[in-house]
Amino acid sequence: MTTRQMPEAANEQRGIRPKGYRLPESTRLGRVRLQVADLERSLAFYDRVLGMRAIRRTADSVSLGPHGENREIVHLRQLRTARPVPKRGLLGLYHFAILLPDRASLGRFVAHLAAIGEYAGMSDHFVSEAVYLTDPDGLGIEVYADRPRDAWRYDERQLHMTTNHLDVDDLVKSAGGERWMGMPPGTVLGHVHLYVDDIAKAEAFYHEALGFDKVVWSYPGALFMSAGGYHHHLGTNTWARGAPPATDADARLLEWEIIVPTKKDADEAARHVKAAGYPVKEESGEWILTDPWGTSLRLVPEA
Repeated sequence: MTTRQMPEAANEQRGIRPKGYRLPESTRLGRVRLQVADLERSLAFYDRVLGMRAIRRTADSVSLGPHGENREIVHLRQLRTARPVPKRGLLGLYHFAILLPDRASLGRFVAHLAAIGEYAGMSDHFVSEAVYLTDPDGLGIEVYADRPRDAWRYDERQLHMTTNHLDVDDLVKSAGGERWMGMPPGTVLGHVHLYVDDIAKAEAFYHEALGFDKVVWSYPGALFMSAGGYHHHLGTNTWARGAPPATDADARLLEWEIIVPTKKDADEAARHVKAAGYPVKEESGEWILTDPWGTSLRLVPEA
């Protein structure tokens, strides 16, 4: 595919907007809530491997975030009988993605993984550089850093994304010899990627009803969506088609958060999803929406 950089004046023509309601451009993600079988085992992994710190803890749950901030990125809830994710996967979570504030941080993280002997997959997606891991229950995790937006390229309206070999040596060199000291301030939840069994159904729920823009739609078996021109807040793919949906008995994604500017924005998005015939429930001033595969997301107003 031939790509070209588009002038700033062409921003309005990037991606495909939904025909009706559209999420605000300042929409961002909040946290993921995960169900795991052994809280102590998971805590050890998220501390030793990912470098996250515990912010709050109860007997059967813990909130995790970066060092130097109280921003919650991951919430773990223990269910002792939770079944691990099978190798093929379950419809629901493919991975959640932790966005580091800069490339040097990712370089330090990669060097840290090598030092502790932790295996990871790695890819260059053109818009970002990414590392892939699996937690003790088989839940997928991406840790990544974005390239500057002015370096992203478009073919007509579609963002150019790739899955190429990552230049690990150059990435580690960007760390400047500094050691990994854990997830740094400024680390956030960047995106969520879900297994679905039908891209058209995913488009109907997340694009047409909820109001994400389509950003990449020709990637084999996948659809990427976002708000505000980001490369993606949400990925969906059919690479586990035929697998059953995750259930309450499985280690799984319980819900993920979309943060919108105001209560009015959350209410409007929820009304639009409900009008399209999908399950919607209000809880403490927030809205819980459920997609066709039973994956829940929470609409949270910033103010």
